[in-house]
Parts: sequence; C-alpha cells; structure tokens
Amino acid sequence: MTETAQPYDSWGARYSTTRHSDPSIARRVVQALGDARTVLNVGAGTGSYEPTDRWLVAVEPSAVMLAQRAVGAAPAIRAVAERLPFRTRAFDAAMAIFTIHHWSDVRQGLVEMHRVAKQRLIILTWEQAVNENWWLPRRYFPGIRDIDRRRAVPLDLIEDTLGAVSVLPVPVPHDCTDGFDIAFWRRPHAYLDPDVLASMSNFAALAEEQRVLGMQRLSRDLADGTWDASFGHLLELTEVDLGLRLVTHDIS
Repeated sequence: MTETAQPYDSWGARYSTTRHSDPSIARRVVQALGDARTVLNVGAGTGSYEPTDRWLVAVEPSAVMLAQRAVGAAPAIRAVAERLPFRTRAFDAAMAIFTIHHWSDVRQGLVEMHRVAKQRLIILTWEQAVNENWWLPRRYFPGIRDIDRRRAVPLDLIEDTLGAVSVLPVPVPHDCTDGFDIAFWRRPHAYLDPDVLASMSNFAALAEEQRVLGMQRLSRDLADGTWDASFGHLLELTEVDLGLRLVTHDIS
C-alpha cells in the first residue's frame, strides 16, 4: 500500500482509551451479520464491534490505529477500502462501522465491499438531518455540525451505489460505552473533558477557538442551571435516536 497520511495518524493515538464496543450496538451488528461465517471488517480501526464467534479479517489504513488493536484481536491488514486486497467473493459478509465518512472515494469503497462479499454488507453510519438537531451542535458547537455536513454520506448515495438497502435506526443508550460524539447526550459534563473529546474525529477537526468557546459556554450553563432548564428532560430517557443508522444490503 502506498504510504499516505491518514486522518487518525495525526490525532488517534488515544482512540482506544474511550472508544469501545457498546453492548447494545454490538448486538445489532451481530444480528445484521446473520449467519455469515466469514467477515471482512473495512476501516476496522482498533477493532470495536468485531464479532468473536466467526472468522474475521480486518482492514485499516492507519498504522496508529492498527497499533492499538488488542492482543488476540482478529488479523489485520493495512489497506484502504477503495482497493481491498482480496479476491472476489472471498467473504460471506463485509462490514464498515463508523468509517465510510473518512473514505476518499465512498462509491469505490462500497463497490469494493460488494465485490469481496457473497451474502451481505452492513454499514453503521448516521443520518445528518437527524444528527445535527440535538443540543450539542445546535447550542454549543455549531462548528461540528458544519464539519459533519461536509463529510456525512447520504443514505441515498449508499443505495444508489449498492441497490436496495434496509435502514434501521440505532438508538444510543444513556450509558453508551463507546465514546463517539453523540454517546454522552445524557452526560453533558463529559464534553468538558479534553480526553473524551480527543477520540472524536469531528472535534479533532474543529478550530481550537470554537472548541474553547463551546466548552466555556457549556461549563457556564451547567454551573448556573441553564442546561438543566433547557435539556433536563433528557435525564428521564434511557435511549434516544440521534441519527445513527445501520444499513444492510443483501447480495442476490
């Protein structure tokens, strides 16, 4: 593979400290894989959501992320989604979890996933129109809304590339153990922790001035009760739909 800089090479060194499989989301991933016994995980990162009850190979372009894979994790190859180094129909299924928004050519990556799979593809991504309307981007960090608007992959593009897909909402539990950007919707103090923000790719791309201003305003609103007055009703919920979507394509 040509040596090129990957986004996670510059800021992903602490990714594995806060990014772990959430059990409720992991169950949905396993259910979507169905009876597939051989699986390719494309854009695999540190290995979250990789099922352990079947044979799996991981593909990841970032050496920084590969170095954080746990001892005993599935074998991993350094490669990109757009050029998968496997023969056609080599796997029962191919999965892509929280990754397609980072690909340089989404359509080509999807075509490659389709080429190497025999039964189905599953993709965990988000629906931007739903995702951008919750309290964090709307009131405190509008810059991450703008970043995500640029990089979000429309669900229509996925269907246009692959053919018919099923799209299931994936609610985010209030105690989500995977520290992605919407995971702490009921735990607002977490967004004041630089270590928590360090594993969120949209915050990594946010201008420092915008990050500081947002944290200052959130800190002030949490201290004086403004956040509770506006969003305290969320504390009574156990899960919410913030746009996370599980896309499945069955190969005929």
